[in-house]
Amino acid sequence: MKILFIIMMFIISLHAKSLFSNEEQIKSSKYIGALKDLILSTQKTRGLTNNYLNGNTVSMLLVYDSREKMKEAIGLMEALPLATDPVINARATKISQTLISLNRKAFRKDPKDVFEAYTEQIEQTLMLAQSVSKRASKDLNPLGQELSSVMMETILPLTEYVGELRGMGSGVLAKKSITKEQKAQMIAISAQAKDFTQRFVKKLRAIRAKYGRSCDPTVKIKLTRMQSASNKYLILTQKEILNKKTMSYDTDEYFENGTELISKIIEIYDITNQVILKDSKGWL
Repeated sequence: MKILFIIMMFIISLHAKSLFSNEEQIKSSKYIGALKDLILSTQKTRGLTNNYLNGNTVSMLLVYDSREKMKEAIGLMEALPLATDPVINARATKISQTLISLNRKAFRKDPKDVFEAYTEQIEQTLMLAQSVSKRASKDLNPLGQELSSVMMETILPLTEYVGELRGMGSGVLAKKSITKEQKAQMIAISAQAKDFTQRFVKKLRAIRAKYGRSCDPTVKIKLTRMQSASNKYLILTQKEILNKKTMSYDTDEYFENGTELISKIIEIYDITNQVILKDSKGWL
């Protein structure tokens, strides 16, 4: 009877975790980590550049710092094993070359055009990350697949909606005026940020309820804090930008609040990724 119990527990364990290590997923996770760093540094470069072009000259040095972080992320991507994949390499090279070119001429271009150009490359990088993730996650167990899906389809897109609000809003505050087009865009982005925050929390809570101990116990409180910070940032955007005729809120403070929110989102992303990496190692 005791032997039967041990066998049953072993079978249950195998269901929760693969027998063999998923090396493809481990390689993909590292590559996606570099893509994530590129997305975050490009988001910051976009926002700070928009801030500078709209009159906040103090942000110039911060722009150069963010550009350096972009270069570091690109360098890491090129040094990882997946960089040898011809399809991935072709897409990544096109993105990196476009970003490097954009960095060189950004200060000489119209703020709106620059913002849109960075946004386009962020979207391309997000799609590349999703493609890499889907290719590797097919061999993961259900927990890994569900977490990977949330990371690619909810968490990273949420950072982009917050990043767009941060960049566009700080530019508006630096200029102390907002156009009808900008207002409409920020209202739409705010709605998306709210929706994706709710999706993020709902999906991760459902996964925690389903898989229990396999998930990191600290995520629960971090989700609550992230959702609270997201709600506060959206209220701040509404109050100090969308409902104001005369802008008076500090542009740097608005930018920093957005950065803090993104940091809370990424903290959960990183914890989730560690669960997947642990899951990828398998028993053998």
